[in-house]
Amino acid sequence: MIRPLHAAVLLALALPALPAASASVASSDLATVSEQSGFVRTGRYEEVIALCDRFAKAYPKAVRCIEFGTTPEGRPMKALVASTRGAFTPDQARRQNLPVVLIQGGIHAGEIDGKDAGFLALREVLEGKAAAGSLDKLVWVFVPVFNVDGHERFGAWNRPNQRGPVEMGWRVTAQNYNLNRDYVKADAPEMQAMLRLVQQWDPLAYVDLHATDGAQFEHDISVQVEPVHAGDEGLRVAGRTLRDGVLADLAKQGSLPLPYYPSFVVGDDPSSGFEDSVAPPRFSHGYFLLRNRIGMLVETHSWKEYPVRVKITRNTIVATLDQIAAHGADWLKAAQQADAAAAKLAGQPVPLEWAASKQSHPVEFRGYEYTRTPSDVSGALMTRYDETRPQIWKVPMRDDLHPSLSIPAPGAGYLVPAAYAGWVGEKLKQHGIEFRRVPALAKENVEAFRATRTRFGAQPVETHQRLTVEGAWAPEARDVPAGSLFVPIAQPRARLLMALLEPQGPDSLAAWGEFNSAFERKEYMEDYVAEDVARKMLQDPAVKAAFDQKLKDDPEFARNPAARLEFFYRRHPAWDERFNLYPVYRTSRVP
Repeated sequence: MIRPLHAAVLLALALPALPAASASVASSDLATVSEQSGFVRTGRYEEVIALCDRFAKAYPKAVRCIEFGTTPEGRPMKALVASTRGAFTPDQARRQNLPVVLIQGGIHAGEIDGKDAGFLALREVLEGKAAAGSLDKLVWVFVPVFNVDGHERFGAWNRPNQRGPVEMGWRVTAQNYNLNRDYVKADAPEMQAMLRLVQQWDPLAYVDLHATDGAQFEHDISVQVEPVHAGDEGLRVAGRTLRDGVLADLAKQGSLPLPYYPSFVVGDDPSSGFEDSVAPPRFSHGYFLLRNRIGMLVETHSWKEYPVRVKITRNTIVATLDQIAAHGADWLKAAQQADAAAAKLAGQPVPLEWAASKQSHPVEFRGYEYTRTPSDVSGALMTRYDETRPQIWKVPMRDDLHPSLSIPAPGAGYLVPAAYAGWVGEKLKQHGIEFRRVPALAKENVEAFRATRTRFGAQPVETHQRLTVEGAWAPEARDVPAGSLFVPIAQPRARLLMALLEPQGPDSLAAWGEFNSAFERKEYMEDYVAEDVARKMLQDPAVKAAFDQKLKDDPEFARNPAARLEFFYRRHPAWDERFNLYPVYRTSRVP
């Protein structure tokens, strides 16, 4: 939908103009529907299929069109591989030691800036008008639309607080998955296809193109990169250099870029300021730092008009290609060094979650004048912006980030019992994590995690009932059946492995509810039986002393008949010793 231009007109005038929809452009086989419409509309997915083939035919020595998956509704998932070095396969790229950058649009298919900007940038790069010579120093894998089925759920109001295009796709997939919550759990067929593509190409950098929702302000784009705050120390230098280089390039071209996601700390209250973060690995840029690679989240501002957003996204793509062409060889070495360092994390504390401290400092933010007054419609306090009156907001920024959860890496790795080995093994394969099956191990000395408290989510999240556990690892002797998995910590993706298998990690398989059955009580003792059992057990002086002390120290326990009977049941041989036992063990010995 197209709304009044307001201040966006001024911003558009400050930026280099997009190509006009001239007769020559309109007749070009490589011009998008968007370009031909003056960047008012965006094309349907059939255009992506056609352009993929047309680019390959127009530039047979520089572009290949590939298919890397099929959506649940049967549509092909297309990517373009661009290289002037003939590196059209992962092996060819590796043999030439070329860094690979994977740039994707349309993970949220209503935010489709990346598709139209990507095709425009690709043509200009191939014509030598932008990022000249970059394709001789890198391989660009371009996925115009990740969420293909969502793209074809086309409509004019799919993004109600976004200025254009006239119609666009839908946020989630045909199966109602949000792909940018799926990188670790990888439920969606589309994500599984993407992870196979990632496994094949092993991109140095993965660039995820979005248009954000949110408040109204003058800033037009945010670029978040990791590793910067988290991940491998050496690779953080590369991440910071890439981020700062892209931001500087954008600023030179008239943009007002931000290095953080501009979401207020409190609801829609601008005065609450901002808080930086390290995204958990359900998100693209939180995932790739765990692979010792660079993840970049690009968010244009939805209140800017579509031509402005496409231009800024195009500029971001070009700046990224320029930066990787200039530094990619060195950054590739840094990534390889990060792989080697990750394989030596045994016993070291590994951060799994990050948070900002309470420290803050003021920042000057380019916003608009606003009021916050009660609404006679909703009854809530409502923020209203005046785009005709720019205003500098002096607001607090919390960006002093520290690990909020760190877990020492196991000495040797993890053991996954045979009962869970099938599906866990498949999940590990999706992420390229090494493991092997082991013979039966009797009374193996391991670390076991027993939950002392569990909290199940009241509402489903992405089809899952989330689980939060409290507890600790402690030494135990456990029988490990034949066919169980040994997953070594000494491998390049050790951080990703820990994110998956440490039960308290924010996006672990346990946190996503994949092991919920282990934390569900299945067997019971009838009260009248428990009563008799309790009387017999009270004949043991130690049991009686512990019971009496519990009655004295815990009034709530003393008032709860069920809790009093369970006191004895938990000490009886009938108690299920596997209840609340996390069915993955840590080991300090390579079996």
